[in-house]
Amino acid sequence: MSSLLNTNVYDYINVLDKAADASWIRNECISNNLANVDTPGYKRQDIEFEAQLKRALNSRYTTMDDKVEALTNMDLRPKTYRDYPGYSYRMDGNNVDPDVENVYLAENQIRYNGLMTSINQEFANLQSVMK
Repeated sequence: MSSLLNTNVYDYINVLDKAADASWIRNECISNNLANVDTPGYKRQDIEFEAQLKRALNSRYTTMDDKVEALTNMDLRPKTYRDYPGYSYRMDGNNVDPDVENVYLAENQIRYNGLMTSINQEFANLQSVMK
């Protein structure tokens, strides 16, 4: 069993785990945006993870296994940013549209559920292999 921990068998699970963490943080950002919909001057927040992961996996001439194995925690750290800080929907400087935020919230929930299903499937695959 200890030799299993020294292999790269958990690399994909780690990537899925970091993606689920990013989705959770995005959910918090969206909730914060909705809570501040009436706050003058508030600018919506979001996180950057998918583009960062895509850049990290964009190396050419290697297999996906090699790309995933080469990822570091720095490659998989979501970054919070202010979305369109110079743009505003209203005269008070706020740029949060509650209808759009609710769509993002639903989209993010679907993404999170898919990631959790994938993580569970990866563990089921490992369990099947170990039997």
